[in-house]
Amino acid sequence: MQKFQIIFAGYGPEHTSFSKSLKIMGDKIAHQFSDLVDVQYVYNVMDLGYKSEDILWMTDKNILTITYQSTSYLTDDVPELGFVDLPFLFRDNAHARSAMDGALGHYLSNQIEDRKNYKILGYLENGFRQISNSLRKIEQPDDMKGMKIRVLPSDIHSRFFELLGAIPMRMDLTQAINDIQTSALDAQENPYTNTTTYGVHKFHKYHTLSNHFYISRAIMCNRTQFYEWPEALKKAIIAAAGDAIKWQRSQIEIDVKEAEKLILEAGGQIHSLTSEQTRLFQEKITPLYEQARAQLGDEPFNLLSKS
Repeated sequence: MQKFQIIFAGYGPEHTSFSKSLKIMGDKIAHQFSDLVDVQYVYNVMDLGYKSEDILWMTDKNILTITYQSTSYLTDDVPELGFVDLPFLFRDNAHARSAMDGALGHYLSNQIEDRKNYKILGYLENGFRQISNSLRKIEQPDDMKGMKIRVLPSDIHSRFFELLGAIPMRMDLTQAINDIQTSALDAQENPYTNTTTYGVHKFHKYHTLSNHFYISRAIMCNRTQFYEWPEALKKAIIAAAGDAIKWQRSQIEIDVKEAEKLILEAGGQIHSLTSEQTRLFQEKITPLYEQARAQLGDEPFNLLSKS
């Protein structure tokens, strides 16, 4: 009997919580269905010369079976995902998790599946994004004027930094890392775990705990392949994804604290925005909420209110 080949893949080193989440899923499936599946891992497609965004088309074409990617990478094809790109949308991790596991996450998964050849298995936590730069300490919006900052491929992300007076540069992670190392970029924004994983903390002295965006990484399975599997395997895959998500969200809280230590050990400075400083940033970006409601309607706002 020919086995189903299932390739789990991501775009980070093997030690990250995202890679370990894939391993948790794959090992569970390999153990339960050893006579039915052939499980393989490609932890970091960038090691093979691909860009992180290539995960999307490779999953769509079933070159890779189960992967993850930040939802911001899908906003061009699935505009509704722009809602969770809105700055200062979630109060904290608990609020965000409740939303992404609840009615809002279900709504967004349906929107993705209506437009892409993916089956969404849930959402890993990339977490709150923080700003780092090589120029100066950031305490108020004016501190960002003229700063060239790498952003995800999201119109809302770009507009956010434009409203703050910065110069957003949409680019893939691979190019961003190179441009940070050569000082072609002044700044970037990422969860601290990403900042240290990709070595950015070695080039940026100033780190601002801003919590301006919360980003999820969708676990995506090639949908055509998913519905060819036996029912028992499909149910097991969904259950394994749930276990992996639970573990990863717990682990990333530990990883964030470790990342903060690495930043400080490298000579970095971390400044946490006060509530008053955060309010100044929020006042600058009110047009984004007005635009989102005009484009997306009330539904995502109403779904969020249930979280």
